[in-house]
Amino acid sequence: MRLLFVHAHPVPESFSTALCQAAIESARTRGHDVRVTDLYAEGFNPVMSAEERRAYTGDELPPADLLPHIEALQWAEGLILVYPTWWYAQPAMLKGWFDRVWRPGVTFILRTPTEPMRPALTNIRLIGVITTFGSPWWFWTFLMGAPGRKIILRGLRFCTAKRTQTFWMGLHEMDSQTDKTRREYLARVKARIARIPV
Repeated sequence: MRLLFVHAHPVPESFSTALCQAAIESARTRGHDVRVTDLYAEGFNPVMSAEERRAYTGDELPPADLLPHIEALQWAEGLILVYPTWWYAQPAMLKGWFDRVWRPGVTFILRTPTEPMRPALTNIRLIGVITTFGSPWWFWTFLMGAPGRKIILRGLRFCTAKRTQTFWMGLHEMDSQTDKTRREYLARVKARIARIPV
């Protein structure tokens, strides 16, 4: 499978980076065709300008800095997002990637008077998330309603193939976890990626 990994963490020596590297290694070992987008390392600009917003629903070509990201999404059959959960959802860098790259005509077709909005990324049939949380699972899930999960597994998934498979992996209370627990999570991540059909 053609797998696109998108990583969003500003610190290269972070546990999030270790998770992303472990997942990529597992995918390559299994024989998947892998591409990697590291948003912070590449200096992706998450800010949508006024000019870009004005042209957002028009026929103009997307800004040049988005073209490699759009091409990668259109190439991929599977999308794996690796990031820390901050304030109950994705880091601003990743949310900005959604805002700018997941645009009309690329990931979805806008509704018309005669047709409903419909997906445009039907090449993608797998979405996976590998994340960490500072909060306990019950706080994020029951008190907050899991907003970050809904954004991806409901919102983004709509733009993909009708029967897109999903998986979600999260390590809660990250700041107080032991090295042993972190190693175990890394192992679970590798094992989950290894189960993706080639």
